[in-house]
Amino acid sequence: KGGVIVVRVGYRLGVLGFLGMGPLVGEEYAGSGNNAVRDLICALEWVRENIAGFGGDPGRVTVGGESVGAKLTDVLMGVPAARGLFQGMISESGGAERVWPEASAHAVARGFGEVWGASRVEALKTAPVEELIAAQVRFVAGWPQHFPLRMEVDGRLIPRMPVLTIADGGMSSAGGRVNATRLLIGTNRDESALFVGTHPEEVTAAELGNVPLERFEQVFAGYAGVYPELSEERRRIRALTAEEYWVPSVRVADAQVRGGGKAWMYRLDFTPGSGRMKGFAAHTEDLGLVWDKPNAEIPNAAAEAALAKQVHAAWVKFIQGEAPGAVGLPAWPEYSSEARETMIFDAVSRVEARPQEKELRLWDGVL
Repeated sequence: KGGVIVVRVGYRLGVLGFLGMGPLVGEEYAGSGNNAVRDLICALEWVRENIAGFGGDPGRVTVGGESVGAKLTDVLMGVPAARGLFQGMISESGGAERVWPEASAHAVARGFGEVWGASRVEALKTAPVEELIAAQVRFVAGWPQHFPLRMEVDGRLIPRMPVLTIADGGMSSAGGRVNATRLLIGTNRDESALFVGTHPEEVTAAELGNVPLERFEQVFAGYAGVYPELSEERRRIRALTAEEYWVPSVRVADAQVRGGGKAWMYRLDFTPGSGRMKGFAAHTEDLGLVWDKPNAEIPNAAAEAALAKQVHAAWVKFIQGEAPGAVGLPAWPEYSSEARETMIFDAVSRVEARPQEKELRLWDGVL
């Protein structure tokens, strides 16, 4: 649709794709927490070599995804081995913070080893997948932090935190030429409502992916002053959304433009008129819009259908190498770190400069 060729790829998940087993079974397995990234690089190499046979242009590849797919996209922007394999990036509810430093990756590996059993460590190399997954379920249930299985700074494939590489023009072409990559990135206003419900009574460490609970609580103490009009529950949802999705996405956008690339930022404010997430722009609410598959059963279905056509058209224009935009949307300016120009998608969309500025300042030095 729209002249876009879509290639969907698979990659290793869980302990197979995101557990660094080096501390358990030896140096030859060092960096295995990045196996999923290696799979994606292999897929992108296949696209470069074969996409012309499907009518595609190997010199104009856009990689993108939503949620973990967006996080992988953002991390790939800071992986030197992926340089040149894609020129455009679409990140929906992502961020590049989901990467362990080496010490944390080793701690996670040892934690998994304790669940697996020290006397059986060598069996990890030949264990059936079913056994590994069963141990993974037990391990994740007992780990005190959100998503313990994640990529790692291994000093090889991922030499340092990806956002630092992005800010240095990490996806610039060889020879130091200008960074020609383009990024479309954004989040939904109330992402975390999908996970904690619409009336969360407290925040636990297990709901935080990027900062310790004590640090989160220090930041959250400032939310009442920023949003006095919101209920305590709504403020919790905003803060959890910021910690997991919004602030990490802003940092990626800032790094992208600092590194010489272009970026366009959005925030989805449109909310369904019925259902569990009524009144919330929750996680995944963007998916039906991007693919022009609106929910025909909600009371405000006509408004969502109109917005879906606009969002879909904007994404297609971006993939085709143009600035994102559509009939019915205001002009969408490029993102700059000074003004943080952001398209606010709603029944009537608008562009805002520096949205949520006071809230963002609460996270300075934290994320």
